Amino acid sequence: MSDDAEDDIILSELPDDELVQQMFDDLYDGLKEEIEEGVNILLERGWEPYRILTEALVGGMTIVGNDFRDGILFVPEVLLAANAMKGGMAILKPLLAETGAPRVGKMVIGTVKGDIHDIGKNLVSMMMEGAGFEVVDLGINNAADSYLDALAAEDADILGMSALLTTTMPYMKVVIDALVEKGIRDDYTVLVGGAPLNEEFGKAIGADAYCRDAAVAVETAKAFMARKHNQMAAG
Repeated sequence: MSDDAEDDIILSELPDDELVQQMFDDLYDGLKEEIEEGVNILLERGWEPYRILTEALVGGMTIVGNDFRDGILFVPEVLLAANAMKGGMAILKPLLAETGAPRVGKMVIGTVKGDIHDIGKNLVSMMMEGAGFEVVDLGINNAADSYLDALAAEDADILGMSALLTTTMPYMKVVIDALVEKGIRDDYTVLVGGAPLNEEFGKAIGADAYCRDAAVAVETAKAFMARKHNQMAAG
């Protein structure tokens, strides 16, 4: 923290509730170092890692997600916020693993074969992590096999595919057909997205949902996971 400004906020002097509110603001402004500091202060104060994740980080990213959805924030700001979130997550991840925190869900995501666009996909990855999901990002130009192998290896719940070209869109169906062929289509929630897609296309290829942006992807993934947990509890 710089000491040249008179009104500098000393994070360690804030009570817990004010510190969490300040972390919401810092996340919103994409201040990575402040978020890391805030996470460490809460840990020192005896907060459980999972509580910090849900109350401070996911709480803050929810505001970012809502404002992104409503057109108040734009991609550059969201990427900054997500990067700040990543700073906090890097501290919490090993601790969460130790404490066996409840798992929201796990997503394998990647851009489809022939397509090298990744800004939208990266945004979805970051927002999903911001919502507490584990995300395995396969990058760009993925053949069906790389999706299938990753889903199996990672014991994933959700498959996310993105395409930005009308020419690569149909490959999404190739991947879904491969899941059907192997008899494992129903094991996963398949979410698709990308500028040229729409809801009709998502239905036509057999995806569970088309997500028009990262905020919608997170909401949709949460809804599907809640249903899955309820079915498991009922089963």
